[in-house]
Amino acid sequence: MNAFAWLKSNRRPLTVLLAAAGIAIMLLYTYCDTACSYLKGDILGIDLKVVGIVYMLLIIGLTVGGEMGGTRMLLASGLGVEAHLVYFQHKEDVYCPFCLAFAATLITSFLLNHEKPATADRSLKDRLIGIFGEAEVPFYRKARVPLLLMAVLGYIFITLTFSGSVTPAYGADKSPVPSFGKGPCQVIVFTDYFCPPCQGLEPNLEPVLEQIHARGRAQIVFVDMPIYKETPLYARYYLYAANAGGGFKDVMDARRALFAIARGKTAKDEESLAKALKEKGIAFKPYDPKPVFNAWNDLIRQHRVQGTPSCVINDCRAGISRHTGGDDILQALSRFMMRPKSS
Repeated sequence: MNAFAWLKSNRRPLTVLLAAAGIAIMLLYTYCDTACSYLKGDILGIDLKVVGIVYMLLIIGLTVGGEMGGTRMLLASGLGVEAHLVYFQHKEDVYCPFCLAFAATLITSFLLNHEKPATADRSLKDRLIGIFGEAEVPFYRKARVPLLLMAVLGYIFITLTFSGSVTPAYGADKSPVPSFGKGPCQVIVFTDYFCPPCQGLEPNLEPVLEQIHARGRAQIVFVDMPIYKETPLYARYYLYAANAGGGFKDVMDARRALFAIARGKTAKDEESLAKALKEKGIAFKPYDPKPVFNAWNDLIRQHRVQGTPSCVINDCRAGISRHTGGDDILQALSRFMMRPKSS
C-alpha cells in the first residue's frame, strides 16, 4: 500500500486528529502560554477562538458520524473564511502564529479529504465550478454541492460578520511617556500585568533594568499594553505612581505591586485597586493619563509590537532590535550590558 492509498483509507481518524490539533491550538492561544497577542477578532460578537473551537468540534462530529460530505462542505467553507483572515493579517502587517497554524490544519484536512472531480462529458464552466470537487449534502445524499460554492459562501460570510483589531484602545492627545535614566540609548519594555509570561519574567527583569539604570546605560520606558480588559485601570495607576514624584525605585515598587495584585486577582475595580496599593505603601498622584495612552499607542505601532512580553532596544551602536519572550529579552539585555558604553 502506497502513501496515498494509506492516507485515503485513514481519512476519518486523521481528520479527527487534525481537528483536535486545531482545538489545541486555539486553547493554547486562549491561555497565552508563550506570549500574549493583541490581534483580536470576533464573528457576530463571538470571540474568533471560540468560533474556531466550535467549528472543529463540528468537523469531529460529522466525521465520526460518517457524514463526510458535511465534513467536506465545512472544510471548504473554512477555506473561504481563512482566505479573508489571512488577508486581514497581511493587510495589517500583523501575523498571528496560532491563527496561521490553525489555518494550516484546516487546509491539510481539506486536501486529505479532497475527491478528484469527475470531468468527463462536462462543460468547461462545470469543470471550473467543480474544481474543488463536490460533496453530498448531509442527511440528504441525493443532492450534491460544489465545494467552490461553499468556499465562496464562507468568504462572503466572514467579510460580512468579522470584526478585527490589531491596536489596543488607548487614545487622546500626544504627551511624553514617563522615562527613567539618562543614558544615550533606550530600552522600551512592553508588558501586561495580567499576561502570565510577563508575570513570570518580571522578577528576573527587575534586577537587569536596575543595573541598566544604575550604570546610566539607557533611558528605560515602560509601555502597558491593554491586552486584558482590566489592564487600562492598572496602567492608569502605574502612571499615577510615576506622577507621584518618586524615583526609579518607587516606580519599580509600583510595578511589582501591580503585578502581584494582578496575579492574585484581588482588585477588579478602581476602589479596591487604590486600597490594595495603599496597603503596599505605594504613593500615587492622579492626573489625566489619556495623552500618555495615545503616546503608548504610537510606540506600539512604530515598533510593530504584536505581543507581550516584548522589548525594544535602541542601541546607539547596534541600532534598533525587537525581542519577544522572556528568554530572548533577558539574553538581549545581557548582551546590551556587555557592550562598551556609548558616549
